[in-house]
Amino acid sequence: MSFRDRDQQYRSLEREIGSEQHRELLRRLQWDVPFLRQFATWLDVVAYMRVGSLREAEKDEVLRPIFAAHNADRDARWRTILLVIFWPALVALHRQKRRWDPDPEELWQILTWVFHEVLCRIDPTRRPDRLTQKVVNDTAHHLHDEYKRRWERGRHEAAQDCADLEALAGGADGFDLEAFAHREASEAAIRLLKRSVVDRSLSRADFFLIVGTRLYEWSLEDCAAVMGLDYEAAKKRRQRAEAALRKKFSGSCPLASAPGAFLRQGRRRAPGRSEP
Repeated sequence: MSFRDRDQQYRSLEREIGSEQHRELLRRLQWDVPFLRQFATWLDVVAYMRVGSLREAEKDEVLRPIFAAHNADRDARWRTILLVIFWPALVALHRQKRRWDPDPEELWQILTWVFHEVLCRIDPTRRPDRLTQKVVNDTAHHLHDEYKRRWERGRHEAAQDCADLEALAGGADGFDLEAFAHREASEAAIRLLKRSVVDRSLSRADFFLIVGTRLYEWSLEDCAAVMGLDYEAAKKRRQRAEAALRKKFSGSCPLASAPGAFLRQGRRRAPGRSEP
């Protein structure tokens, strides 16, 4: 994602939190939290949080009720508000970790996904102070964990590829041609899905939902929680998105021929859940 694209995304988010639906959330908090009554809009809240001399305790006065409300109802609007508040920190993290991924757009997508996962784990009753530091540190930590898994997977696959090619050259029977083909198909499928996001035939949320559950081991239940959906809603959303992709690609979903063999291991399922 270029700087211009990211700036446009941010401006779009600013307009979103300025909507009446989001202002209603601010009024709801102001009823119980007198400190927040000084702000007319969420943009005023964001401007306050950007003051350089602001102390952590003053930031906590804003963040604590937001996280408490989010924990209570898991409304996705709270995560949009928090995304705008923490946007400069995410941009700084993206710049600091730019060497981790040759594709800056991929790094940004993974970073924002990890950030949303962190938001869903924050409990202000257990950690009521220094919440800004907690969110930023946890996001950086979990981003490293995600890339560490990718690096280890890449080393494993590179070693396996060398072993496969060596076996093939020697005429051995151990060459896993089917798994090798699945991995190649998976990489091609992701490229197709990214193009679908660019041409707006697939939303970013649906991209994360499909790739996350079909290739990256995340359970549908976990993805649903991060997106602020219940399990059945996420399941139906994925079905609709995959049906649209099958229509676009003449009856075949790009991931249909690229199941979890890409990772050389099965996907995790949520306990007690069965996926289609």
